[in-house]
Amino acid sequence: MSFDINKIRDEFPILKRKVNGYPFVYLDNAATSQKPKAVIDSIVNYYSNYNSNIHRGIHTVSQEATDAYENARHIIQTHFNIKHSHEIIFTSGTTHSINLVANGFENLLNHEDEILISGLEHHSNIVPWQMMCQKNKAQIKVIPMNENGELNLSIFEKLLSNKTKLVFVTHISNALGTINPIKEIIQKAHEIGAVVLVDGAQACSHFKTDLQELNADFYTTSAHKLCGPTGIGMLYGKEEWLKKMPPYQGGGEMIANVTFEKTTYAELPHKFEAGTPNIVGAIGFGEAINYLNKIGFDNIKNHESNLLKYATKKLKMIPNIKIYGDYIDKTSVISFNIGEIHSYDIGAILDKFGIAVRTGQHCAQPIMDYFKISGTVRVSFSFYNTIEEIDYLHKSLLRAVSMLS
Repeated sequence: MSFDINKIRDEFPILKRKVNGYPFVYLDNAATSQKPKAVIDSIVNYYSNYNSNIHRGIHTVSQEATDAYENARHIIQTHFNIKHSHEIIFTSGTTHSINLVANGFENLLNHEDEILISGLEHHSNIVPWQMMCQKNKAQIKVIPMNENGELNLSIFEKLLSNKTKLVFVTHISNALGTINPIKEIIQKAHEIGAVVLVDGAQACSHFKTDLQELNADFYTTSAHKLCGPTGIGMLYGKEEWLKKMPPYQGGGEMIANVTFEKTTYAELPHKFEAGTPNIVGAIGFGEAINYLNKIGFDNIKNHESNLLKYATKKLKMIPNIKIYGDYIDKTSVISFNIGEIHSYDIGAILDKFGIAVRTGQHCAQPIMDYFKISGTVRVSFSFYNTIEEIDYLHKSLLRAVSMLS
């Protein structure tokens, strides 16, 4: 598909609406992406034509639903270059995936073990490990960040030891847009025998990740970040680790045999997919990946890079603006404050002009604490955003500053 921005925008129904009397300008893509008609239609088609439970029925409609659900798993397998389809666990999203892994390692660690998390993490890659460590007394150590919003890799290497069992790091910071050197981190961790989980929620909408090449032990993402439905996500785990971990939930589908004396568990991936899954979510997830591949990730990367460069230059024209994580390898996210004006107030006024941005801590309070701020205004671009929208953002920010000064 050639990259025709007008044609692409026509495929997103929500971009045609108005907010508070103004054309809708959606710049909150790091929180969730908008959905193209192809994904919306796949959801309507499921409920209209073959809604049924899966894996358990011999009737035609159940088989059709099962085939569509499992086809989505194979689409994901191909897209991420995953060795085995059973290494893909459908979850409700990245948070669910991380909690599943934390639960699995609860009884595999003890008080002598250490885990490393980075200073750039979303709360969902901090809190589950704290909860786990309260139970098994393992120790958490933090890979610090610097003023540029980058991880200090020299300190990371010093923190690694024979006590390090797990390393957890985000692929891209949701608050700053920092792209972490994931491959290098994984290699260093594997050298001392540590297991690595990568939070890929912010990365997968911007570029393709080859998981066999990356060699992470676990990798997570959420469909709603890459034009798919909410409430569905993926946990990739190497077969050896998924087999060692106990099930996260008990119930139907995840069993091989049940008596009142003993239960044996199903093979992967069903061992971790208890109950009726989000069938239509998985189907929409697969459709979203197909759609993005038709757009082309090289096209997406180039367009978003141009948007980031233009927006950074434009926003720097605003007096007293402070951009956090400005001098780093980053994706299309700009996190900023203007003088002493509270981020919430700027976001509220932008909304009056039809512009959607995110304000506050972005579920990354340790980053805000590092910079000694209460929060930021965050604008995040996707491939369906335009230069004209950035010009309108700049104009509206100047109006907001004038009103709040």
